[in-house]
Amino acid sequence: MSLQVFLSEQEAQNVWQGNLISYADNSATIHSLEPEAVQIAARKLMSNGISDFVLVGNWGLENQWAFFQGAYDPKVDVQIEYAELSDEESKELDARIQVSRWVRSMVNETPEVQAPMVLAQEAADFVQSLSPEQVTYEIIAGEDLEKAGYVGTWEVGRGSERPPALLKLTYNPTNEANPTPAAALVGKGITFDSGGYSIKPSAGMMHMKCDMGGAATVTGALALAILRGLDKPVNLYLCCSENLISGHAYKLGDIITYPNGVTVEIQNTDAEGRLVLADGLLLASESGAPVIIDAATLTGAAVVALGEDYNAVFSLDDDARDAYLKAAKSENERHWPLPLEPFHANKCSSNFADTANSRPVKGGGPGGASNAAGFLSRFVRDDGKGWVHIDLAAAYHDNATSKWSAGGTGVGFRSIANLLAN
Repeated sequence: MSLQVFLSEQEAQNVWQGNLISYADNSATIHSLEPEAVQIAARKLMSNGISDFVLVGNWGLENQWAFFQGAYDPKVDVQIEYAELSDEESKELDARIQVSRWVRSMVNETPEVQAPMVLAQEAADFVQSLSPEQVTYEIIAGEDLEKAGYVGTWEVGRGSERPPALLKLTYNPTNEANPTPAAALVGKGITFDSGGYSIKPSAGMMHMKCDMGGAATVTGALALAILRGLDKPVNLYLCCSENLISGHAYKLGDIITYPNGVTVEIQNTDAEGRLVLADGLLLASESGAPVIIDAATLTGAAVVALGEDYNAVFSLDDDARDAYLKAAKSENERHWPLPLEPFHANKCSSNFADTANSRPVKGGGPGGASNAAGFLSRFVRDDGKGWVHIDLAAAYHDNATSKWSAGGTGVGFRSIANLLAN
């Protein structure tokens, strides 16, 4: 039997669950009109074993979206009958739900299923399904990556029996041949991260299926922008690898030379995300896109700094950073800026190369998130003009919280989609 759910501004008379929810026969009332409280209430209802809902009465777009977010559960087929909205709002809600389901299911997928080639192909198929005639793509895999100069993705992934892959996708709604994209998106697609020879402890490795959250997030962002009517060309680059140990895995002390001439000494094989992102950032820079956005579950340091409620935002371009933060605020997604200056590019020194990929200490040492962003800044053109790096501290939860089920959250794809539209 479905539970009817109402919203009310009035204080709960039947005090239950912190004055947030009251019950009557086959119905519940959430005593708040604030989306965050609505999301918490949906999570509480789910925790009581209820998974079939009918939203009744005056529900707006944001509160229905918040209810979906809180009610989503990777183990339960939740049924929600939504309240009436305008045609435009209903279309927006459907688009968000479609994209969120895809992003969260991809992040929650097992690493055995989610091989690098699978991730690249699934992302290409999803975006192409939304606009078949306007999407083209190419997937480069295995040793072809090394031959093509995508050395970061190749080096990180060559230790696995399942080949690394790089997706190059173009969404082109114009009639022009090979237009300069309005924006380029880059996603970290580490489908499982053992840490390599800088191996993680078991507890730290447990949830590393989520390390492709950046790839899922930027793919979801492009998908939502298309569903919202995006009329500008956008390029998408996903750098997909498994970071595993074998006789063919990359090692401490190895030196990688990127096509732009930057040499990198490997001082920590667990700082692999920035190595694959470098390939995508070089491609994004070559495309001529005036806006470049990368997203990655890159550092534990960002989580230490901001907790799991905010994504960290880095940029050398104040205008680009401010534009992104404005977009995030308009989409009600929490993001917060962390420091990035030109000197951060030199924070990981090497005696044998231009830079190391990290400091050889746990978490990269003090300022680890900024130092990682500084490393990435070596691979964007024009001193980082138009580039924004998102460290997805809020993209995944090991366990359920008051607002979220365990697993992926999707936080970030709305903000990026908003920026693409503007």
